[in-house]
Amino acid sequence: MSRTERARLAAVVFVVLFTQLLVYPGVDRLVETLGGAPTIDAGTAFLGVQLLAFVLFSAVWGAVSDRAGRRVPFIVLGAIGGTASYLALIAAVVLGVGDFRLALVLRFVEGAFTIGAFSLAITMLMDLDGGHGKNMGAAGIAIGLGAALGAPIGGQLYEISALAPLVASASLLALVAVLVATLPDRTPTDTDDLRRILDGLRHRPELLLPFGFGFADRFTGGFFGIVGTFYFRDSFGLSPGETGLALACFFAPFALLQYPFGSLSDRIGRVVPIVAGSVGYGLAIIGVALAPTFLSAAVVLVIAGVLGALIAPATMALVTDMAGPGERGAAMGGFNIFGSLGFLGGILVGGGIASRFGFFEAFAVAAALEIGIVLVALPVLVRVVPDPTSTFGTPE
Repeated sequence: MSRTERARLAAVVFVVLFTQLLVYPGVDRLVETLGGAPTIDAGTAFLGVQLLAFVLFSAVWGAVSDRAGRRVPFIVLGAIGGTASYLALIAAVVLGVGDFRLALVLRFVEGAFTIGAFSLAITMLMDLDGGHGKNMGAAGIAIGLGAALGAPIGGQLYEISALAPLVASASLLALVAVLVATLPDRTPTDTDDLRRILDGLRHRPELLLPFGFGFADRFTGGFFGIVGTFYFRDSFGLSPGETGLALACFFAPFALLQYPFGSLSDRIGRVVPIVAGSVGYGLAIIGVALAPTFLSAAVVLVIAGVLGALIAPATMALVTDMAGPGERGAAMGGFNIFGSLGFLGGILVGGGIASRFGFFEAFAVAAALEIGIVLVALPVLVRVVPDPTSTFGTPE
């Protein structure tokens, strides 16, 4: 297996997350430019509609790819479709065509395409040898770096123009299409058809464990994306550029520690990183809301990022452990459905609670969910993995 393949696939994952996070720090300004009101509700709608598309199309891309026995053409198609959607958003503003409703439709279309590139790039990483934790660590560090750099760079791009993040997103996704087009397709040849895959997943209820943890973790990601942005802007008077740097306090350690923590889970198993990380992460979330100053909030965000990095690669590796080679596309599609539902829930629920009850209440709900999933899932997790240091498959 070529290290170049792993790096190029990780680059796809990076670009999709990077472009997604570019718009967050100044989403109120972008929404206003697209014809909406610069409110938390309009921002929630714009961010949420993309996640809705993620939910609806994630498993579709995975199942179709498994059935076709190909990954690369679908990744290229997803990247090209995302590029076209971003360009259409820009054209709508420049030409004065449509209103905010058209922007929401185009954002949905963009999400439907880019989730294909994102999900299938992770699936191709699952297909590689070299150790499940290591491969998922590569995916995790790409996710974390995309989010870590997307927020601060997006904030700086907003200082140039409200449309600058969209221009950057279109350009990068076009580059991804070129980058991936020449990759060898290493899709397993023994993939099942869609009916057998779904039957197999129904007979693997243990997959609900990593799916549930993925839901909770992505919930907090969506939560920080919308609530964190408005919280730092309103509570500490930060500009979009400064807000992007604040979000990077979480995403930078989250990114840098993904790969080593993924490799760690190959050695010590998935249970301890997932359980310990989730409990600590939930406590850190509420700690952000209790921090009296921006500096103290930033320190807690760094701690939260470290704990989040402990959870994410172990959770994705657990999906790989449990799914057979011919089921991985559908399994990762299912994982991304739960994850996208979590991200969407974090945006909708977090934004709704913050706008109607207050920021502290929203942080409390996010923290309770992260800790609560451990309390509910731990008894089942212990039964499924009686030895906390074991994995379902040996590193390849």
